[in-house]
Amino acid sequence: MALTITPTLAAWGASLALLAPAAAQAQVQAGPGTWSANQTWASDTVNGGALTGYYYWPATQPALAGKRALVIVLHGCAMTAAGDVIDKAADKGFNWKAAADQYGAVIVAPNATGNVYGSHCWDYASTSHNRSTGHDGILLDLVNRFVSNTQYAIDPKQVYIAGLSSGGGQAMALGCIAPDIFAGTGINAGPPPGTTTSQIGFVPSGFTATTASNKCKSLAGSYAPSFSTQIASVIWGTNDYTVAQAYGPMDAAAMRLTYGGTYTKGAAVTVPTGGSNIPYTDSNGKVRTSEITVTGMGHAWPAGTGGQNGHYVDATKVNYPMFLMNFWFTNNLRVAQVPPPVMSSCSATVSGSTVTVSGAGSSSGGSVTSYKVVLNGPTPVNDAAAGSGASFSKAYASRADGNYSGTVTATDSAKGLTSSVCNIPGFLVGPPPAILPPSGLTVGARTASSIALSWSAASGATGYNVYRNGVKVNASPVAGTAYTDTGLAASTTYSYQASTVAGGSESALSGAVQGTTASAFTCSTTNTSNYNHVQAGRAHDSGGYALANGSNQNMGLNNTFYTTTLAQTSAGYYVIGNCP
Repeated sequence: MALTITPTLAAWGASLALLAPAAAQAQVQAGPGTWSANQTWASDTVNGGALTGYYYWPATQPALAGKRALVIVLHGCAMTAAGDVIDKAADKGFNWKAAADQYGAVIVAPNATGNVYGSHCWDYASTSHNRSTGHDGILLDLVNRFVSNTQYAIDPKQVYIAGLSSGGGQAMALGCIAPDIFAGTGINAGPPPGTTTSQIGFVPSGFTATTASNKCKSLAGSYAPSFSTQIASVIWGTNDYTVAQAYGPMDAAAMRLTYGGTYTKGAAVTVPTGGSNIPYTDSNGKVRTSEITVTGMGHAWPAGTGGQNGHYVDATKVNYPMFLMNFWFTNNLRVAQVPPPVMSSCSATVSGSTVTVSGAGSSSGGSVTSYKVVLNGPTPVNDAAAGSGASFSKAYASRADGNYSGTVTATDSAKGLTSSVCNIPGFLVGPPPAILPPSGLTVGARTASSIALSWSAASGATGYNVYRNGVKVNASPVAGTAYTDTGLAASTTYSYQASTVAGGSESALSGAVQGTTASAFTCSTTNTSNYNHVQAGRAHDSGGYALANGSNQNMGLNNTFYTTTLAQTSAGYYVIGNCP
């Protein structure tokens, strides 16, 4: 008896929700797929020193028009490219590598030259922004070095810039100064052009989106016509007490005023991990700005899972690099976008140990050159030449017994673009297994010494076992579908799996989930004069200014007249504002 598994596919929309890498287009040179060693680029005659930093050149192929995108990523004050942005042994920094691999983009992470504002900041508040000198000049020179070097295959129409705090302000400023160069910006908690460093925590009286837009247009000068094809994403946290949260929507509104025309506010879309994204479309129906509010995030870069989690980087919030790449690539107004092929159907038929996969697709830009079949299971399949044309059918014999799932994609002949995946639901070869592991294993409440777990009930189960880092932690099977693991170390990540017990038999282990215990440290706040903070050891004096110990945030003049609230978030580490 044969079993056929067929999913239902929604019709392909006119706009792309996510671009897939071009699999069959003319190949560009593959990079090493690792971050470079520290590089030295142009000298900064204004702030001193030479621009240094790192770049990531992926081994994957580009996703749009056969050329690579270039992304300049700017750190915030008191941060560095090596310490916070790029991947390292402990974490993935700002978490750009996965996004770069998916889209085949080159990422460049420079260090701010000099010691601007006393905290290694980018000079976003410069009163003499120009395209030739200072931070503006050396960053534009950096872009030119990569665009003009043919080995990187950079498309000048796919150059973007993003940054946090002073880096976010600098990204916005450069988007204004050089709209002909930057097709899109990513502004994370960045004060707009025209504000000063003393105004980061509040919007000055009379300063509006119109004020910022007029400043932006004046910076562009004769390059202003290029604003017609630029897009901007802005993001900020609801717990940011360093840069005024009001600058977030103001930045986006300023860019819309700069771009000109009328806009329609879209419906708010929930952001993973909490928050919302509001898109604005112009009169042509094109998305021009995106405003993301991240619930519970302080002054930080939202890196997503795997990123650095501390020192102004938050790994528990939305993966902003992945969002930005999708936003830029989907809405780029400078590159002619041809829709990829469409998979209209796919199915798997099981007969004995043979699985036959069939599918159909079409391409508005040509014909389907190849179908790729991927089957995951005991005997996996990864077949990039399963067929071609309007439809295909191919049999895969001698598949071992067990559960399988699969996908089919189509690649066209005109642009080498690849379709979205057609998902084949899970299916079984051979007799059903006696016991399946529980599904839906989830991490719940956490303390400094415990992690709560829960899962969905498995058919036929008489109990469950819980495994921490591969070792069973319960002495006897758990009767219910929840368990709290205790006696753990604070601020430590553990891997958990669960199995089903039925009589004297035990299933295989479920997929693993990660859980991290809370910190044992209790945050506290103190509000007093900067002088008292320095005397009490919560801050230190630097050239007459009080700097918070640990974060080195500038609190203002070291005297009894300036009052600051400091939060101690860990031993010896203080930040301006309240506890998160």
